[in-house]
Amino acid sequence: MPGFFRQRYHTRFATGSADIAAAQALRSLCFRDAATTDADGYDQACAHVLVEDSRNNNRLVCTFRIQHFASGHDIATSYSAQYYELSALKTYPGSLVEMGRFCVAPDMRDPDILRSAWRMMTEYVEQNGIEMLFGCSSFKGAEAESHKDAFALLAARHIAPRRWLPRVKAPSVFRFARRLKRMKPDMSAALRAMPPLLRTYLIMGGWVSDHAVVDRDLNTMHVFTGLEIGQIPASRRARLRA
Repeated sequence: MPGFFRQRYHTRFATGSADIAAAQALRSLCFRDAATTDADGYDQACAHVLVEDSRNNNRLVCTFRIQHFASGHDIATSYSAQYYELSALKTYPGSLVEMGRFCVAPDMRDPDILRSAWRMMTEYVEQNGIEMLFGCSSFKGAEAESHKDAFALLAARHIAPRRWLPRVKAPSVFRFARRLKRMKPDMSAALRAMPPLLRTYLIMGGWVSDHAVVDRDLNTMHVFTGLEIGQIPASRRARLRA
């Protein structure tokens, strides 16, 4: 799949080292000090998606990477498995894709960027028979207090089914499902704090781990996120294809 256009944004897969370097540079700007390169050993195993602004010299405005697994058998080799104990998903029989390092240039606020990224992901899912998407959804800032309303909402409505529930593995976590189960979230504050990518997962029927991992390296807190493709409402699938 070479890519496609949605209005002003061209979405395609990286085709060489220069494209991957550009993706790593944008990730560095979004996740780290811009003078530091955001790169790791998982980059070699992944396909990298670029969203470019055709009205601004094809400037890179969004990127993410994906890794395809034929089944849950090899999920322990995923990026997410560094932080979550995923043995429950090892028996998952269908094809999975891990979606990670999703970021949008800080000065870009056009919602069509996110729509374009999801449109290409939808194409990939349908063409390759993917049955589950998963990854780490990050909240900016490593202090739980600033995300409490969002975490309380996740605890109340969006915890993973018990059969797939990730267990604690990371040394520093916030067990929000346990600690905030009696908290009534401020819905406005919760939605403001929710990362846009995670909101999209949840709208489509996605679910999360019962705890958040504290990542001091990236100054984030993240939750494991899963989306079973068969559970996406038909109307939502149609909108993603549109």
